[in-house]
Amino acid sequence: MKNITIGIFAHVDAGKTTLSEALLLEGGMIRKAGRVDHGDAFLDTHSQERARGITIFSKQALIENENMRITLMDTPGHVDFAAEAERVLWVLDAAVLLISATDGVQSHTRTLWNLLSRTGIPVFVFFNKTDIAEVSRKELQKQVSEELGGSFVDFNRDPGLDDMQEELALCDDDLAEQYLEGRGPISAGQIRELIRRRKVFPCYFGSALRMEGIGDLLDGLKKYAPEPLYNKDFGARIFKIARDEKQNRLTFLKVTGGSLTVRSLIPEYNEKITQIRLYSGSGYRDVKEIRAGEVAAVTGLSLSKAGDILGCETKAQKNMLEPVLSCQVILPDGTDHTEALSKLRILEEEDPSLAISFDEENGDIGIRLMGKVQTEILEEVIRERFGFQTGFSEGRIIYRETITAPVEGIGHFEPLRHYAEVHVVISPGERDSGVIIADECMPDILEPHWRRLIMSQLAEKNFRGVLTGSSLTDVKIALVSGKAHLKHTESGDFREAAYRAVRCGLMQAESILLEPWQELSILVPEAFTGRAMSDIERMGGQFDPAAASEGMIPKGFRYIKGFVPVSESLDYGEEVKKYTKGEGQIFFRFCGYRPCHDQEDVISAFGYDPSRDIKDPADSVFCSHGAGHSVPWDHVREYMHLDAVLPVLDT
Repeated sequence: MKNITIGIFAHVDAGKTTLSEALLLEGGMIRKAGRVDHGDAFLDTHSQERARGITIFSKQALIENENMRITLMDTPGHVDFAAEAERVLWVLDAAVLLISATDGVQSHTRTLWNLLSRTGIPVFVFFNKTDIAEVSRKELQKQVSEELGGSFVDFNRDPGLDDMQEELALCDDDLAEQYLEGRGPISAGQIRELIRRRKVFPCYFGSALRMEGIGDLLDGLKKYAPEPLYNKDFGARIFKIARDEKQNRLTFLKVTGGSLTVRSLIPEYNEKITQIRLYSGSGYRDVKEIRAGEVAAVTGLSLSKAGDILGCETKAQKNMLEPVLSCQVILPDGTDHTEALSKLRILEEEDPSLAISFDEENGDIGIRLMGKVQTEILEEVIRERFGFQTGFSEGRIIYRETITAPVEGIGHFEPLRHYAEVHVVISPGERDSGVIIADECMPDILEPHWRRLIMSQLAEKNFRGVLTGSSLTDVKIALVSGKAHLKHTESGDFREAAYRAVRCGLMQAESILLEPWQELSILVPEAFTGRAMSDIERMGGQFDPAAASEGMIPKGFRYIKGFVPVSESLDYGEEVKKYTKGEGQIFFRFCGYRPCHDQEDVISAFGYDPSRDIKDPADSVFCSHGAGHSVPWDHVREYMHLDAVLPVLDT
């Protein structure tokens, strides 16, 4: 049986859940399509989803016939739950990007498109609500091509038609030559290859609510969705952790090689699979085995995490979307903080982006969130599942730190009967590149097993900057030199030396603070155009007067696009609604980290002193007269045992 996993993605209110229901109905899997506004959608099963009319959690459903199974993955459309949608990308063979024909491409549509592009996932486009749109198919294709880039071809036609063959031939040089020389028509297999290589994006048009165009889309997915080649050996990717109504822990995974059976031992956790469930909506059936290409939930694993890879699978995934707000959890008086923390850790397993933290000194529990809607829903989820009411403090912006020029850091750890010295060079990296760890140490300087150890220790650490203690990003940390003792070096010695080396380097470097920025797409009555533009400037941002409009602009309205710091625009959505008396619309899209516009004020507000941070020391430890003693980071070059790689920076 051919197994294809398809994800459905869309901006909120574009009709994504309605499309999922229509595909299930067309595929014969349900007898009646539910509706979000009626609270009876097949895939929106959580109480909060039914109450709010939005998708919060990713769900799966099966469409099966004699020789094919489509696993349909419905994902959240609201930007606050974009991290949940992103995790589904890890297991997809193709995606359906849903665009409302009445609204066109929106900010979050571009966010989704960028995610799909960066992960190389083939995309089918469905233009919904064409029954009420006032634009033609050609206009919709033109808009999406200009906004997103790429070859978008109308697949509601027969691919054998001359005009269709010509459009497909223009997408590939070899096919163009085949077409011009008359060497036969472009086949279905060649079309699948074009789609797999993202050289063409099939477009379908219709109305999910009225079941128009759904049959064409489903037939297109069955015929043209590319099926990957799988390994014979077992491999799998884990994309979600959840719990059923009896609080059984479920690990959702896709098998990417071989097969998986009940009672299989998973060496990564030394645990056995006790049950395999094929879910469709809230229901499931037990199976004894799943093969490559199938998506299922398994029980019996207590250590699994979203993002883990198993067996021969080597393609690890990295999150591209991160929360920008950090909050404190406010617990009712008399609540046991330890017990509350253990329950919140369960939610963190299911949504790793929450990044729960605990300050042992004052008992504060920290959490990271995407926005206001997620905060409200999380409060309800905690009350329903765990029986206690929580609140959250006002969100604090999550900052990052980086450096402006290369610097060498030196770490030495030599208390009595221990020894290790490490030299690293920290260099600025590309924007949004994160922290890259590299081994640039010559083989004759330090033995390979010590270098491998140091590399793994550097990779597991979340390094903090020295301005505010915020996470380090956009840097390359290269191991360049090191030294061990024949008798007295242990693995923990190199950990201490390596971490101190990085910290020593950061203390010398010129650091800069980075803050999250977001793109604003504003649609306001023309009378408020000046107000919107001046607001963007007031928030320390920039607006683009030449920006192309997003979607369709109603008569008497004006489209404005700008970029602003998140810290200045947290409540601006409510402000727009207020001053336009509900007529204005605004969409936000996170667009990465940029230099902080008020760095000195933020640093002052944090009040962080790196020299007093006992968790991240920059000083080194040397041995003298039979005892270890501390040497400040700015004097370590006077005591180091290896030559420096870079000259000392002028200060």
